[in-house]
Amino acid sequence: MPKQILKAHKVRLYPNEEQQIFFAKSFGCTRFIWNRMLSDKIDHYNEHKTELKNTPAQYKKEFEWLKEVDSLALANVQQNLRAAYNKFFKQGARFPTFKKKGQRDSYTTNNQKGTVAITDSTVKLPKIGHIIAKFPSKVNGLIKSATISKTPSGKYYVSLLVETIATTLPKTHSNIGIDLGLTDFIVLSDSTKVANPKFLSKLQDKLAREQKILAKRRAVAKADQRKLSESRNYQKQKIKVAKVYEKITNTRKDFLHKLSFNLIKNHDVIAIEDLNIKGMVKNHKLAKAISDSSWSAFTTMLTYKADWYGKALVKIDRWYPSSKTCSNCNHLLTKAELPLSVRMWNCPSCLQQNDRDINASINILHQGLILAKQSKTVGATGLA
Repeated sequence: MPKQILKAHKVRLYPNEEQQIFFAKSFGCTRFIWNRMLSDKIDHYNEHKTELKNTPAQYKKEFEWLKEVDSLALANVQQNLRAAYNKFFKQGARFPTFKKKGQRDSYTTNNQKGTVAITDSTVKLPKIGHIIAKFPSKVNGLIKSATISKTPSGKYYVSLLVETIATTLPKTHSNIGIDLGLTDFIVLSDSTKVANPKFLSKLQDKLAREQKILAKRRAVAKADQRKLSESRNYQKQKIKVAKVYEKITNTRKDFLHKLSFNLIKNHDVIAIEDLNIKGMVKNHKLAKAISDSSWSAFTTMLTYKADWYGKALVKIDRWYPSSKTCSNCNHLLTKAELPLSVRMWNCPSCLQQNDRDINASINILHQGLILAKQSKTVGATGLA
């Protein structure tokens, strides 16, 4: 059954010099409004112990250059700041922080009666007109908003949020359990093991070399008493470092998207562990490896794709002893009987030989199917 969804399409932009100047102004104005509104809110609360209800319009008389950019971009800053406050007070998220130039430069505008539109080779944006673009895939549906961003390597992108229709994938009558790991990225209950690509580790040496050169460029600029923004060699090297990080990010995202869609396409019920990833990365010995694996991003992709395409994602409680339970007879070992170093073990009850990870994925599948049957509505929204 078709389902109405919101889908983002990331499109590469090729702005001319005038358009780049407009983007720079827009990034700066939205960053200024965020920082100024946040600062005034903090000062007002410290003095009056109440929240300040400020808006971007209040600052336009004092700072007339704010009128040069898209007013909807400033209005979205207000919405985002309000959302950040709500998350802090109601959901326990961290308090909003001030933004810095060059870090996630972006702004968001809304489509109002065709102010955001596309052609075969351009994207139309408010106050700037058509910009040359390269579309990786066809964009179908009603454009709701557009987020323009600039990467540290100097590339421009627009993320088009589109209201479109997702067609439910056909049922395969196949279910799968997933055990997340570090040696193998995932181990499936059908004994399939997907190797961990380790994108950061593969480019670690190259990244270290480029960062070492960057440090030398910084030292030379300081010795000559020049600002880093005025040092051309430093800025060139900074872009090289950014490109290495960009390659790591892009290859990782490509891998996760393809793997998650393949699992959703070929299985009806997908059971996975609900790991405390934020807590796990506090372990300094494993933090880099866990971050490189991007378990959180992978789980997020599985969640929304299952919802889009009519499949079920079931998350198993993180305390469920999937590794220590025999998948054949349910005999439960103690922590002392099965330390992390042991990868194969023989069940003392039924004598079955268990691969630690495959056994865990089978138990995760069994538990997931039980939870799926207990739920009247089998779907990512109800179970994940």
